Amino acid sequence: MVQKAKAGAAAKLTSLDLEFEDPQILGDLFGEYDRNIVAIENRLGVYIAARGTKLKIEGEEEAVSQARTVLTGIYNRLEQGQEIDAGAVEAIIAMAADPRVAKVARQSGASDKARKDDIAEAPKVMIRTRKKTIFPRSVRQAHYMEALARDDMIFALGPAGTGKTYLAVAQAVSQLVSGSVDRLILSRPAVEAGEKIGFLPGDLKEKVDPFLRPLYDALYDTLPAEQVERRIESGEIEIAPIAFMRGRTLADAFVILDEAQNTTAAQMKMFLTRFGMNSRMVICGDPKQVDLPKEAVSGLADAVSKLKDIERVSVVEFGASDVVRHPLVGKIVEAYEGKDAAD
Repeated sequence: MVQKAKAGAAAKLTSLDLEFEDPQILGDLFGEYDRNIVAIENRLGVYIAARGTKLKIEGEEEAVSQARTVLTGIYNRLEQGQEIDAGAVEAIIAMAADPRVAKVARQSGASDKARKDDIAEAPKVMIRTRKKTIFPRSVRQAHYMEALARDDMIFALGPAGTGKTYLAVAQAVSQLVSGSVDRLILSRPAVEAGEKIGFLPGDLKEKVDPFLRPLYDALYDTLPAEQVERRIESGEIEIAPIAFMRGRTLADAFVILDEAQNTTAAQMKMFLTRFGMNSRMVICGDPKQVDLPKEAVSGLADAVSKLKDIERVSVVEFGASDVVRHPLVGKIVEAYEGKDAAD
């Protein structure tokens, strides 16, 4: 890839020429009906013209630089066979505006040789698993991934679709495969969200498994299916309701508690005090989606208020802008949060 910049005379305008080596990738880089190019132009206020394998970007200096970062990041991911959808494009655009993660947005998916100089300076915001390498899709996800690699206990708060649990499982799988921990323990409170589980067929495990399905989904997305099943059978991976944690010490383990807003204060204290040597805990939940009886205090809110200032405990708060599902989901979250605030 060749790039050449020419400074404009007025209002710090500039133009930048990019040339990409593989013409077969350009169709996916541009997107269907050039939707990726249009999204970059609309979000950054630049003009992008294509001719063969060359692109010319025109606009204000900072916006042109960000557009270059976005286009380079998309190209590098495509070059390595990664899929690019509208959400990924939006994520790379958002990250390009933050100097802390701009290099990661640009280098994501690039070859080791191409990234060699940048990697030493870039934050640790990628997770390698057996099935894929995961990059952040929002600035706050980048900060969360840094915390996952650094701290002993992380509270991840925010609405569904922001990657709280998925990224925690991916980090846990990465550490399990590398041998940093011996076990991966995934847990959720089996709290009924308006439904009753007593009528469901089967034993306790079969009744509770539907509540744990999102944890299984994240596992199968980061490990081959046969490895997931083999590790579950061997006990390396354990998925269980929070009640099964009582009386245990969880050493040499990566422990994740999902839907933590539905724990009581007593349950949360019990869970957190299971913490053992060489372990890491991630507690995920949405404080605005509590399904406990009204008189009960959410263990998540109680724990965050008590522990947020302790060293090596991180609290990462996501918002509607961090939702990485369909863009409509973020708007739905915003609409409901606005209604709740008004109420």
